Amino acid sequence: MGIAFSSFLRLSFSLFVFMGLGVLSLPSVSYAIDLSLSMEEANKALAAGRQTMETADSVEDVAAVMKASEKIVRVGANPEVDPCGAHAILRTRRYWLGYFGRREAAESKRNKQDIRMPEAKIQEILDMPYLEVEVRLCGEEEFFAEGAEIALQQGNLMVRPVDIGPAERGRKNPGPTPSFRSRFTARFAYADFDPQAPGTFAVFFPDGTLINIPADFSTIP
Repeated sequence: MGIAFSSFLRLSFSLFVFMGLGVLSLPSVSYAIDLSLSMEEANKALAAGRQTMETADSVEDVAAVMKASEKIVRVGANPEVDPCGAHAILRTRRYWLGYFGRREAAESKRNKQDIRMPEAKIQEILDMPYLEVEVRLCGEEEFFAEGAEIALQQGNLMVRPVDIGPAERGRKNPGPTPSFRSRFTARFAYADFDPQAPGTFAVFFPDGTLINIPADFSTIP
């Protein structure tokens, strides 16, 4: 799981214990970061998340759905093609609704009764002012990502995150060539950028290295 430093991850949703579950396929959704979701639309997104979870009966199913749920909100390299290619997972409001829908289904199975998120907590998600961005990348040594910074560029606009978490200690990739994978999480205020226009996440390292991750927000649900 990514670095949980955002206030969102501290929501008092005490009914749930993190399970990180999902399913094999995801329902079709309208693509484009939507900041005007209604309560009705939110409940539909939660229901869609629950529906996908209901068919997950094995560890393999869970792994498949986690991969599928991230694929539709991923920008940058495709890790299935380029395991060390830099990419980012964009956790939007709709993403979190699907995530908690899957948790609702998981807890419902566990407790043998329907578990639902309180409407007040749904509203908190609808009011979330930040886009959470988890950056994943590789380097040649264990602490290569330490001190990394990130900015979002859209045309002449350069947007800094409202906060950024420390990078994880690199984990060694399999194979004879030494390489390590790491990740860190940053939050960007929706008010600071155009959530439906193309942009580029620029990742800066203390040694002067720059990695660009292109992002077309119009393709992200």
